[in-house]
Amino acid sequence: MRFAHINIASTDWRRLSDFYIKTFNCKLVPPIRKQSGLWLDKGTGLKDAHLQGAHLLLPGYGENGPTLEIYEYGLMDNGGVKTPNTRGYGHIAFEVEDVEELLKTLITNGGKTAGEVTEKEVEGVGKLTFVYARDPEGNLIELQNWERA
Repeated sequence: MRFAHINIASTDWRRLSDFYIKTFNCKLVPPIRKQSGLWLDKGTGLKDAHLQGAHLLLPGYGENGPTLEIYEYGLMDNGGVKTPNTRGYGHIAFEVEDVEELLKTLITNGGKTAGEVTEKEVEGVGKLTFVYARDPEGNLIELQNWERA
């Protein structure tokens, strides 16, 4: 068994994919997906599901690593903006060399801050520097750096 992918349902899959490619050096994994049909309805539990989007290879794992799947459905449920303590999947995290520099890149590419860059010594582990931010559609992202003990 191995981890395969995580999905973001997006209102503009192209724009959001571009953000993750530019900000985190994700790489597009062809082909672009355009899917619909009874098989998709059955598997998702949705009626008349139509989606399009792409898989992006996440950095740090090589060509067969996990992907970030960004799909736009023909009919989207545009629920409210999630907060870090909303039930369910909370955020995606990237371990980065420099949290403050990556945060600047994230903002330049259309993201926003959600918290403040913070440092904390974790006994037996090392120093954690982290911040929560948001992608252009409001999804939470954690940027983190560990200086291991």
